[in-house]
Amino acid sequence: MIRSDKRILTTHAGSLPRPAALVEMLGKKSRNEPLDERALDELALAATRDVVAHQLEAGIDVGNNGEQSRESFFTYVQHRMSGFSGRGDRPFMRDIVHYPSFLALRRELLSRIRVDLLHPPKATGDVKYTGAAQVKKECDDFRRILAGQKKSFAEPFMTAPSPGIIAAAMLNEHYPTLADYVNALADALAVEYRTIVDAGYVLQIDAPDLAMERHTSFAARPLSDFVNFIDTVVAATNRALTGIAPDRVRLHVCWGNYEGPHDDDVALDDIVEHLYPARVGAILLSMANPRHEHEYRCFARHRLPESMSLIVGAIDTTTNYIEHPEVVADRIERAAKVIGDPRRIMAATDCGFDTSAGLGEVAGEVVWLKLRALADGAAIASKRLFG
Repeated sequence: MIRSDKRILTTHAGSLPRPAALVEMLGKKSRNEPLDERALDELALAATRDVVAHQLEAGIDVGNNGEQSRESFFTYVQHRMSGFSGRGDRPFMRDIVHYPSFLALRRELLSRIRVDLLHPPKATGDVKYTGAAQVKKECDDFRRILAGQKKSFAEPFMTAPSPGIIAAAMLNEHYPTLADYVNALADALAVEYRTIVDAGYVLQIDAPDLAMERHTSFAARPLSDFVNFIDTVVAATNRALTGIAPDRVRLHVCWGNYEGPHDDDVALDDIVEHLYPARVGAILLSMANPRHEHEYRCFARHRLPESMSLIVGAIDTTTNYIEHPEVVADRIERAAKVIGDPRRIMAATDCGFDTSAGLGEVAGEVVWLKLRALADGAAIASKRLFG
């Protein structure tokens, strides 16, 4: 993936706001209700053109299609894989369960649910990838939209979920063990990973499971059990990436893209060494939100492998505050100094802005201003770090 010797490049974590009409149709698709697929495709294409133009206007260097055609960052795989059916019951985040009064405050947000991430289908049969044509179409559509723009990204990327987040959220009722399920998912996802890379895009693997599941699926279990889960997922992901150069892949790890207490989040110190074996060229981490902004210091204690870059989350995706560019610059500079080489730093958002269709917590107009603040802050940091 691209590096710069002159300035800090900007990117984001994937999902971008979807228009209301598209949200409604994606909600129906997630529930497998009848809908006009052609109309859905037209809406998704128009929305993709819009978000691509907005990214370029905001100054994003490494951009994507905003995941506009997907119902969420992972449940869309039910339409590209066999083996899923029924309705699961995913464990709820422990930090929210502890504070029922906070949950009551979030009723308005919950009322907007169109794609239910807490009750997705379960694995009830052999998981096999059946959506080769769909992922190829998504790649081709993005390429045509990019070709129609007056500006261009320095490099485009596309996202795909880790086997771990699917295994944790789309519960297993078929395979003998969780590890067997994770490995079957990795074998299936290998098709999507390869297609994205072969189309010329950097692949971003979305793996909130590698942090968030500590206070979700593993909330009542020892830390060692969760660390073993990380190791299983990373090993399976590496197998799915066989034949793909690590510098064409980046890994996004976060603690859950929601406003909440987050006081049960696992410390980065406890997990970071278990992320390093991943065959990727960069790790994107949440480093802007109030619970994790301090964790840039972790890299002084656990040195980032020389082959990896750090993509610094410098914009919070759960608040409508528009970060001041100087604040963004400070976050970037702190990380660059602890890593020791600004060429190994890229600036990003903590997570996506609409990880499940309609559940974005930031107003659409504010999203683009936040991305502009990211670009402006990166420019300030570049002057200080590169001279």
